[in-house]
Amino acid sequence: MKKKKRIGLVLGSGSARGWSHIGVIKCLQEEGIPIDIVCGCSMGAVVGGAYAAGILDALEELAREFSWFDFLKYMDVSLSRRGLIEGDRITEFFRNKISNISIEDLPLPYGAVAVDLHTGKEVNFRRGPLLDALRASFALPGLFTPFQKGSQWLIDGGLVNPVPVSLCRTMGADIVIAVNLNDGILEKNVSKKSNPIVNPVFQEKLLDVLKSDFISSNFPFLKKPDQHETIAARTPNMIDVIMRSIYIMQDRITRQRMLVDPPDVLISPKLSDISLLEFNRAKETIQKGWHSTKNVMPEILEKTT
Repeated sequence: MKKKKRIGLVLGSGSARGWSHIGVIKCLQEEGIPIDIVCGCSMGAVVGGAYAAGILDALEELAREFSWFDFLKYMDVSLSRRGLIEGDRITEFFRNKISNISIEDLPLPYGAVAVDLHTGKEVNFRRGPLLDALRASFALPGLFTPFQKGSQWLIDGGLVNPVPVSLCRTMGADIVIAVNLNDGILEKNVSKKSNPIVNPVFQEKLLDVLKSDFISSNFPFLKKPDQHETIAARTPNMIDVIMRSIYIMQDRITRQRMLVDPPDVLISPKLSDISLLEFNRAKETIQKGWHSTKNVMPEILEKTT
């Protein structure tokens, strides 16, 4: 009797573009493609973890209704020098849904990728609390504070393995379907005509906050922006610089790693118009993930049947 091939799904990093992973999974489910192993990095680890824990529908419901007000509610801004956002409120959402479930108790094998801040070594989560894996993997440097695990400080796995095909194969996948959210993103964002990495509405609101009397009276060491200064006239802000740098690095790393260990099927949603923090555009982002999967379904069926 022919042995059944184990199908692994790899969900890559990509911040707000990670909502498209929901569409990818939904399309695979509709077509009856079984997923035996799921691995993820950064936002891919979050969506993959939700799927493995059986709460993908709850995450999709949150995503589809996500607004800029929700962004401000979930993104707990920190005055720590380690990052702008703590990430505790995001973790709390998952804690309310899955308690403190361990990865080894999930109904299917799950893996997530993070990086040791001090050594630069890849850290793979394949056991232990699922919440730790999620929090560590999405700790984007400069934006989210690092996650402390024992003596280690862990950050976003996208710095070393943005689309962790290698981890999925190590976990026993015979056929690997991988989702790369950064295809074409670099070319889009280096253009002078490209959309800003951070939504301009959010930047305007942030600028208003920095201009407020509350900031000047409580944090006098912060430079107050020029009242006549406009977003368009400003040089790239800190988040833009960090994110563009990460885009360049992840693009190069992804290409190199896929040359060494390519997936059997690659899904690359067209997401160049989705900015870094546009979590409020989940509906169209999910739809783009679904369509990109549907377009390569003949190849998926050929490989998996």
